[in-house]
Amino acid sequence: MKLPASFAALLSLTLAAQAVVVHPAPDFTFPAAGSSARGLKSLRGQAVVLVIADSPKNGDFRKELKWLRETYTTFAGKQVVFIAAFKQGEGPVQSDIPFVVANNGASVASAYGVTGKFGLVVIGVDGNIDYQTEKVRTGERVHDVIRNAFPVQAAARKGQ
Repeated sequence: MKLPASFAALLSLTLAAQAVVVHPAPDFTFPAAGSSARGLKSLRGQAVVLVIADSPKNGDFRKELKWLRETYTTFAGKQVVFIAAFKQGEGPVQSDIPFVVANNGASVASAYGVTGKFGLVVIGVDGNIDYQTEKVRTGERVHDVIRNAFPVQAAARKGQ
């Protein structure tokens, strides 16, 4: 039995809409006010910028902080969360950006496959890994990834 083209198109759109999380971000915990810890899954609906480094003194980490200042300023009121995970050593992060430091940074690095001294991950509002690299990137690149994520664009289209 051959399906009408319109039905086949509708079916493919429905299946595509249901497959929102294609590359789910591995969960991890971080300290939270008023409770012992929260998990990444509790941040659904918010974009997350995760920076992984050996320590807060890592040169690439410090370079990335400089690039992320403008991104933070742009997204401060739009619920973007900045998290640091350190494979060795601990915070605090010396920055104007209010970073949350992940618990057990070495396991976070392992879960995201970061084997070098530095990693940058942008997790979309839907829990997808939208971008991942082990290279320092400009704040503009991070900004573009967040702004152009599918759920963000879909929400923008609904608001028009």
